[in-house]
Amino acid sequence: MPQPMTVEQVLAQLRSTPARLRDLSRGVAPEVLRTAPAPDEWSANDVLAHLRACADRWGEAATRIVEEDEPRIRGTEPRVWITRTDYPDLQFAPSLRAFVRQRRALLAVLEPLSPEDWQRTGILVGAGRPVPRTVHTYAERLARHERPHVKQVERTLALLAR
Repeated sequence: MPQPMTVEQVLAQLRSTPARLRDLSRGVAPEVLRTAPAPDEWSANDVLAHLRACADRWGEAATRIVEEDEPRIRGTEPRVWITRTDYPDLQFAPSLRAFVRQRRALLAVLEPLSPEDWQRTGILVGAGRPVPRTVHTYAERLARHERPHVKQVERTLALLAR
């Protein structure tokens, strides 16, 4: 298992993802952003939709733990959650703007936290035995998950540019 990320590493990754996606997509035609590089692969738009769904679920969980004492958080798989959204149907640019707004709101919650606040807990329910999870658990999960997906967008757009 990889080493846990520090709070500073988590925040740095969460800050960089929207900017990196903006940089990668700058000047790319909307139809290219919606093009998968191969069958059964995701377009840049698909990746962004997935990142938004993950940010919805895991960012909301972290926020609830900050705002409530030991909230019970229903486990929802982001791949299931996305089916309840219109994210896959949206154009990349407005979806990215929504992602940026969402990320700013999450960072506004996370950045001022004390070390003790990062260890506040909520209880994950709905997937077997209830499991305690911390603010750090959810924020780190989001940060770790985004890194390979940002690289995926970079690879996808590089392949399509050939």
